[in-house]
Amino acid sequence: MEEEACSFDDHAFAPMVSLEMDVGMFRSQWQFCDRITEYLSDILGQGRSDPARYSNFLSVATNELVELAFRSTSASGKISFDLCRSPTFNRLRIAFPCEKADEDTSERASKDQPVPGAGSEFLLKSDGAVLLNDLAAIFRAAIRIETDGALGVRIIADFPLNEDFR
Repeated sequence: MEEEACSFDDHAFAPMVSLEMDVGMFRSQWQFCDRITEYLSDILGQGRSDPARYSNFLSVATNELVELAFRSTSASGKISFDLCRSPTFNRLRIAFPCEKADEDTSERASKDQPVPGAGSEFLLKSDGAVLLNDLAAIFRAAIRIETDGALGVRIIADFPLNEDFR
């Protein structure tokens, strides 16, 4: 993971697109995961020398993160998907409500510290952590989970803009 991505500085990122929808609507159809992924991946590919290749490559990671949010939220409220770009990274942020976070997570979040594995039951399971670690390694991305207040979770993924895919 590169040091710039780990700085968590949102000010270095320019907004590209934001999408928000009701959690109940989002969870009503699994196909929303595919549609949202396709939309976000197309935006991610803009401005690249090979937009289709870049979009295709990152659609795998984007899809896994969108599906992780789908499986992790059961609370009512809004889910949002935001894409931002800095000179060296694309940032995907997915924010959604969750019903349960453990006490250690809430305490660390109140100190504005990133919380790996924060949030709902699924994110606390080792499968969620393994998935995030695998995605980070494959895509050379910085991926983290943070609590957003007492009942919310944010999945934040910083993908390098360089096109040297392996």
